[in-house]
Amino acid sequence: MKKQLIVVNGTMGVGKTATCQALKKMVTPSVFLDGDWCWDMEPFVVSEENKKMVMENIAFLLRNFLQNSSLQYVLFGWVIHQRAILDDLLGRLAGLPFDCRVFTLVCTPETLRIRLQRDVERGLRTAGVIPRSLDRLPLYGQMGTKKIDVSRITAREAAAEIAQQITVRP
Repeated sequence: MKKQLIVVNGTMGVGKTATCQALKKMVTPSVFLDGDWCWDMEPFVVSEENKKMVMENIAFLLRNFLQNSSLQYVLFGWVIHQRAILDDLLGRLAGLPFDCRVFTLVCTPETLRIRLQRDVERGLRTAGVIPRSLDRLPLYGQMGTKKIDVSRITAREAAAEIAQQITVRP
């Protein structure tokens, strides 16, 4: 069976990391790459130079994971709010034999606000993330990907839904 690249995207605070961490235990052998790890910098600066570096870092790691004989599933979670970003990334992996499935986590604005506020109160995020994330939420409806509404389910339940979909044989 070909390697599987499983992309889990969605706006900030929707539960990508928790879902991927749960999914990693359900589909094995697997590895999880959080795109945010590739530019966890202080101060966080969004510049053309940094965006280019991040895409190169992510592509490098994904390529190595996809070529690793001990892995079957490569899980990638990131805030991919435009199809062009995903297409750019997949283009950088051209020539590798793998199947790619993209799942977008979505939720209601109310649910997102509650989750992000909880993260702000825990010191995990700054308050400015709330309006930015809410503004991006509608962009995910235009992605042409498989949507999973996580408004009323846990990250583990979202992971189980993804696991079921990627392990079913045609």
